[in-house]
Amino acid sequence: MGLTLTTLRQPIVVVLGHVDHGKTTLLDRIRGTAVAAREPGAISQHIGASFVPSSIIEKLCGNLLKMFKFRIEIPGLLFIDTPGHAAFSNLRRRGGSIADIAILVVDIMDGVKPQTVESIEILRARKTPFVVAANKLDLIRGWKSQPGKSFIESIRTADPSVVRLLDEKVYSIVGALAEYRFNSERYDRVRDFTKTVAIVPVSAKTGEGLPDLLAVLTGLTQQYMKKRLIITAGPAKGAILEVCEDVGLGVNVNAIIYDGILRKNDTIVLGGKKEPIIAKVKAILIPKPLDEIRDPREKFTEIREVSAAVGVKIVASGLEEAIAGAPIYGVSSKDELKEVLERVKAEVESIRILTDREGIIVKADTLGSLEALVEELKKSDIPIRIADVGDVSKRDVVEASIVKSEDLKFGVILAFNVKILPDAEEEALKTGVKIFQNNVIYRL
Repeated sequence: MGLTLTTLRQPIVVVLGHVDHGKTTLLDRIRGTAVAAREPGAISQHIGASFVPSSIIEKLCGNLLKMFKFRIEIPGLLFIDTPGHAAFSNLRRRGGSIADIAILVVDIMDGVKPQTVESIEILRARKTPFVVAANKLDLIRGWKSQPGKSFIESIRTADPSVVRLLDEKVYSIVGALAEYRFNSERYDRVRDFTKTVAIVPVSAKTGEGLPDLLAVLTGLTQQYMKKRLIITAGPAKGAILEVCEDVGLGVNVNAIIYDGILRKNDTIVLGGKKEPIIAKVKAILIPKPLDEIRDPREKFTEIREVSAAVGVKIVASGLEEAIAGAPIYGVSSKDELKEVLERVKAEVESIRILTDREGIIVKADTLGSLEALVEELKKSDIPIRIADVGDVSKRDVVEASIVKSEDLKFGVILAFNVKILPDAEEEALKTGVKIFQNNVIYRL
């Protein structure tokens, strides 16, 4: 039996790239197309994500689809709203990422930069396929912008000298990616998408090339990831994007559900700071469309059930200790509960490090960023004594001072996006333990 339209979920897309290369502008441009095209009946508003339905992709990519001879089989594309590493690292699942595909934004005039490289490394570590959006096409000298047009249409009427200039820029990106063992090519010249990274020239500012980008994302995901996109009707599987506190709702979590179905009153197990949390879903919320919000306190609409892929806010009691980047699993029976508890515990424990060997102390705000930091440190052969989620405590400083007395260079604490508690600061002054604090991984 062939796969029917209804069995495939929308692929989850994440946007990465160097600062100022246009990640947010590109997302805003994509989101603009999504918002302009709200459909009755479809969940178009998600928490932490934006859904672009296939009807819009069809409208935007009309001629391209005919040219590439393919029919859209997925319900649309789900874009994670927050670009960058931190959000991507929280989209974690065992052995990879929840994100099905990534857009790596590279400024066509500026080329590959430090954070681009960092993005490439994290994509490789998570085994996530990606396409390159070579952004700021409108800045190529002599390029005549045609807002909203596909790149293929635009390039046909472009001056040959301008095309040469564009190709120079594209091939400097090709060269840079080759250094990291990736073959790449301008997307309309790619013969085999399984072996070559597609580079799509775009302008987030004018929308030019956006049809090509959406067509490539759609084509790649439904061609090569069908198995991954088949929805199961079982209990939900997801990841915590962030832990929030909202007026009237208390502590709750924003989550991306990538498989299964989540219903009100379901029992769920989530990763917690000390141990897995068992909770009962009190409410599943999605944002109200902007034009329907009459009162700022009523930002959300409650729904009874959702199926993957979806971004939702989950309200339940006892979520104070939940951590971003940790897994969420729905549980359908008492027998299953024990097994799921073990699974969540093992998954969180596999990232935390609690030893008494010589090494540095690492504290991070989420499980995702902790995992990314630990990976980077291991690559540099830096030993780790403790790696955990949470603010820097007096105990952390005491641990670091023990190491410092034996080996000066490892008696330090790396603090990523977390606070240093007052008694920890006092202890650090007393013992001379250095604490390095930052919220950009590669600066640490």
